[in-house]
Amino acid sequence: MSKQQGYRSRSAYKLLEIDDKFRILAPKQLVVDLGCAPGGWLQVAKQRVRNGCIIGVDLQEVAPLDEVTVVTGDFTATATVQAVVNILGGRKVNVVLSDLAAASCGMASVDHIRIMSLVRAVFDFCVHTLDNGGSMVAKVLRGGTENLLLAEIKKKFARVAHFKPQASRCDSSEMYIVAIGYRPDHQAH
Repeated sequence: MSKQQGYRSRSAYKLLEIDDKFRILAPKQLVVDLGCAPGGWLQVAKQRVRNGCIIGVDLQEVAPLDEVTVVTGDFTATATVQAVVNILGGRKVNVVLSDLAAASCGMASVDHIRIMSLVRAVFDFCVHTLDNGGSMVAKVLRGGTENLLLAEIKKKFARVAHFKPQASRCDSSEMYIVAIGYRPDHQAH
């Protein structure tokens, strides 16, 4: 179905479902998609954020998409973050998206730690770039977000929810943390 409708990946339907429920994407926003390959979420963002600015970041090369800027690199690396900051030109981000997943080793506890490390990095990116009232969407695994990190996220956002889109495979342990209403002045510990 994704190929018939022109999406680069089936994951596009996950973001469509998340946005239909939580209404995080709107025209003229500045959106950063961390781990954007192959570009399905970028396509959804482009459709819903008309006349905005969309930046994708990934380790892999991503096929060009009109009106989307892609930075190739590790978003946790200083050089990559600096490249994104340069593109932002002092502007704050409205939405940070992440469908990142660490390479799975098959051991649930190790896989959970790996993805939580990525979610921590996404949250840290938000703390430095997200505008007041902004939103974050990040993939987590069943069991949700680690308690300490979840407590920090809840202090910085007005609303935090876990959501499993129907577009996710039934046997998948993935779900998403959706954080809305960023409050930069609230202290996270």
